[in-house]
Amino acid sequence: MLTRKQHELICFIDDRLKETGVSPSFEEMKDALELKSKSGVHRLISALEERGFLRRLPNRARALEILKLPERADAKARAGAKVHDLSLSRNLRNLPEPANDVVEIPLHGRIAAGMPIEAFEGTSMLSVPAALLGTGDHYALEVSGDSMVEAGILDGDYALIRRQEVARDGEIVVALIDESEATLKFFRREGAMVRLDPANRAYDPQRYAPDQVRVQGRLSGILRRYD
Repeated sequence: MLTRKQHELICFIDDRLKETGVSPSFEEMKDALELKSKSGVHRLISALEERGFLRRLPNRARALEILKLPERADAKARAGAKVHDLSLSRNLRNLPEPANDVVEIPLHGRIAAGMPIEAFEGTSMLSVPAALLGTGDHYALEVSGDSMVEAGILDGDYALIRRQEVARDGEIVVALIDESEATLKFFRREGAMVRLDPANRAYDPQRYAPDQVRVQGRLSGILRRYD
């Protein structure tokens, strides 16, 4: 059985596909369901996928396919969704084409948010809401460990990393140590040393000579999945 929001979302997607042949953007879905952020839309779509109601077409942004609809429409849910009000109040032919809202970036294995571990174990792709990324080239790493919990970075999160080789004090970076191990930490300079600070009082800072540390990127965002 679907939740009210899941029901509202699949009805909205179905209506839009029938009207225009194009899936609605994440921004449009967020507005239609009166959600606070696009991450809520992402969670609803993932739940509908798991329940077999829709699927995302691979390698295509904003490509959703309805596999089935709820057997019975919940009248209250549909009325509360403001879906029809939205479609009736807009002239869809005059709407600009929305920007793509989902992009795929490389997923390079696991990275430690504790003691350093080997990084870049392999490469697959991860679908990410574009709103979580800024400009530049990005990749993702799965977080392992709990040393960054006080910065809101939890074990199992996906760290979205903007590729860059320089960092300012206080930025959260991927630091490659001795060209073999990587860790996710706050970057700071301490005299002639580089200090990598955790965000967990149970862990101590790590200090290295500058030639031991190479910045691989700066944290742009965190993606969290809920089972």
